[in-house]
Amino acid sequence: MESISRISSLMEAARELTLDAAQATRGSRTSSRLLDRNQMRKLLDSRNDRDVLEGLRRVISTHPFFSSVVKNVASPNIEIKKLVYIYLIHHAEQEPDLALLSINTIQKSLSDANPLVRAMALKTMSGIRVPVISQIVSLAIKKGVADMSPVVRKAAALAIPKCHRLDPSQAPQLIDYLSTLIGDKQYFVAGAAVVAFLEVCPERIDLIHKHYRGLVRKIVDMDEWSQLGMLRLMRVYARKCFPRPKAGTAKQKMKDTASAEDFYSESKVEEADSSVITIDPDLRLFLNAIRPLLQSRNAGVVVAVTRCYIEIGTSEFVKLAVGPLVALMRGPQDIQQLALYNIVSVCLLWPSDFVKYATHFLVRATDSAPVWELKLEALTLIFPHSSPHIKSLILKELEHFSQGTNKALVQEAVRAIGRCAQSDATASPRCLKLLLSQITSLDGTLAAESLTVIRHLIQQDPSGHVGTVVRLAKNLDSATDPQARATIIWLVGEFSGLDGQDNIAPDVLRILLKDFGNESEAAKRQIVLLGAKVYLHHINRRTEAEKARAAEDDPPQVLEAHPIERLWDYLMLLGTSCGTAACHIDAPGTKASTAGTEPI
Repeated sequence: MESISRISSLMEAARELTLDAAQATRGSRTSSRLLDRNQMRKLLDSRNDRDVLEGLRRVISTHPFFSSVVKNVASPNIEIKKLVYIYLIHHAEQEPDLALLSINTIQKSLSDANPLVRAMALKTMSGIRVPVISQIVSLAIKKGVADMSPVVRKAAALAIPKCHRLDPSQAPQLIDYLSTLIGDKQYFVAGAAVVAFLEVCPERIDLIHKHYRGLVRKIVDMDEWSQLGMLRLMRVYARKCFPRPKAGTAKQKMKDTASAEDFYSESKVEEADSSVITIDPDLRLFLNAIRPLLQSRNAGVVVAVTRCYIEIGTSEFVKLAVGPLVALMRGPQDIQQLALYNIVSVCLLWPSDFVKYATHFLVRATDSAPVWELKLEALTLIFPHSSPHIKSLILKELEHFSQGTNKALVQEAVRAIGRCAQSDATASPRCLKLLLSQITSLDGTLAAESLTVIRHLIQQDPSGHVGTVVRLAKNLDSATDPQARATIIWLVGEFSGLDGQDNIAPDVLRILLKDFGNESEAAKRQIVLLGAKVYLHHINRRTEAEKARAAEDDPPQVLEAHPIERLWDYLMLLGTSCGTAACHIDAPGTKASTAGTEPI
């Protein structure tokens, strides 16, 4: 009889295995088949764990079966318990009264022998967003804080911000629990506590004082999520509690770079030069502790370390972050954009550190608009600190993209050339020559943008760019874009008061009047303004000459009409006949009326 019962038990076990295998092979087919309400209740009310699991998997995203699901909260099967807890967290708000019926059972699970069950129970209680149970959740957290298992203590740390959101009046007790968990010896418990601290009471910096060094030593072992919270906390803590590191003497730099052999001799150097401001030892401990995080696989951690070095570190530490930041550019487009944004931020302060990585900032055809914009910005920042070879490479790259088909990229490339000319006086002639060669382009966008940049360069140093204006005037015949022609004419008018009788503005005006009727409306307006400026400067010169003769008691001379006066009369005649809006003036006003006018 014993052998028969043994055989039957083996057959039953084989049957169970066969059913499990069949269930696994047809899972995808059966899970997609919809069951009616009675069939679902039959699965959930079954005494077979496999049927209950199947029912729970089907209803995990719906709540009409809430009462049937809650019945299984006391199941000894841990897989069933997991699914029931997930269901409760998702749907307790729709059925708060039924959810409260499961609280007693979940509280009993807080004393389960399995730490995973205790952690799940604590997570579920804090996740049930029913304000009535906030006191019970707080007591459960208190019990979890004193638990022997670090898994449960971590669950307690994660439950604290949930309880605080549920009932902010529990803050005093929760802060006491946090002060205990932050000093936990397990790094993953301390990391979760730090993240909870940042949400519940970030202003309570006093809770960190006695745990500072322990937290700093644990940061390398924490997960990326906790590391980001730690870096954020320590950045704020260092700004409030440590003096800002300042540049020291040459002796101080020797101390900063001292090797392990010189460690014990450092105190003697400090005694000899006590006036030198050094980095606080605890701050240096943190800055050195986060150095390995620069090799993290998480781009956010690398960026957070860089921000710490920029805000609370020194240039020596920032140099350590340059390479890892550039390495992030090998990632996807969103990671590249994040890395480039921070690279540009660092370049604004320490551009020379990125010179050796100049080729990494060359624009690719697959780059998105935000990425190539940041790359061009980085190139212009490192340009004045680069070698002649790198400068030539950057300018060739910018010239290439300024002649492309992407109008936005063309505009940014031309502007980048202008920024290079502004930042490096030695390269300014080459940049200007490059811009002047583009104003005759058939691409109106390129020509107009090049002239805009040239105009800004000229306005920054008018006396040094008289020859540039002459070259622009010579290119008027080949400049076909209406806006480009209007800009050149405006620039000639701005310089019409220099060199007196030797100025080219009257000759340019004379040439433009020959084909005035065929000019664009924008160019006509600028020609009229050019004529007004030339005429006003002529009147001013004539008035000064008459005053000089009057001072010397010379008799007044009867002069014939000057050619400039004839040009002005002719221009008014042409403008009136062509109906130019700028000619609707009775007479040229004072200098203030025209000198500040820009191309429309």
